[in-house]
Amino acid sequence: MNEVFPGRYTARPEQESVTVFLIGMRANRWWKLGSIASVAREMPRMLGHLAEHPDAGMLGCHSWFGRTTLLLSYWQSPEHLQRFAADRDAPHLQPWRDYMRRLQGSGDVGVWHETYQVPVADQEAVYVDMPAFGLARATQHVPVGAGMQTARQRLERSGGRKSPEENA
Repeated sequence: MNEVFPGRYTARPEQESVTVFLIGMRANRWWKLGSIASVAREMPRMLGHLAEHPDAGMLGCHSWFGRTTLLLSYWQSPEHLQRFAADRDAPHLQPWRDYMRRLQGSGDVGVWHETYQVPVADQEAVYVDMPAFGLARATQHVPVGAGMQTARQRLERSGGRKSPEENA
């Protein structure tokens, strides 16, 4: 997982679009350790479930921890993400309801998420001297080759939008 790949690499998703989901929590009152721990301990269970059930649709993820915690994840579609969130048998719905009942409005722990549906034609990625990371780790991690040296070339190769001058 941490093998560094010397050189330049890019992501090559096979699907037409990728759902990017950012989620996290913020310890607003760090001294409320019980409240913080009750929220924080749920994410490893969710990620374990998703790892055991690839059919749920999560392609891959990365996380960062601190006062504000961030999980960056890639999904096959918004429908896969929504289905997981609402699945009574998955470890998300009940912890979310518990948070809303016990902690919402207390100000102790904040939670947030953002969802983006990204057409593959409108994405571009480059990774230099990095382990497989981000979208490349979630889909395909391929060397930057001929015709993919610049961000513009990578966008054009994936069918990305061209400037008005290039469309003329």
